[in-house]
Amino acid sequence: MPRIIVLPHEELCPEGTVIEAKPGMSICDNLLQNGVEIEHACEKSCACTTCHVVVREGFETLDPSEENEDDMLDKAWGLEPSSRLSCQAIVKDSDLTIEIPKYTINMVKEIK
Repeated sequence: MPRIIVLPHEELCPEGTVIEAKPGMSICDNLLQNGVEIEHACEKSCACTTCHVVVREGFETLDPSEENEDDMLDKAWGLEPSSRLSCQAIVKDSDLTIEIPKYTINMVKEIK
């Protein structure tokens, strides 16, 4: 079973984590099912950039992004060549190392 290694993120995963990922499921869904509460304001419909991740290792194992995802990524904060929307990137049989950017396009959050 592939693993997703999540690098430390100040709010979502301060110490980082390693999760057993389910192939055929998006990075976003794998994170959510394993307690990493990544934002997904558009409910995973590829209509925002809040689930943006940078794939530090394993990027080449993902299917290429489609035009709609590329158009949305152009609006993402901290865009890098290995950026993906986690709701669109489907895990295969290889390990991935991801970084969740510090900021999203939703700079203001509700106070809980």
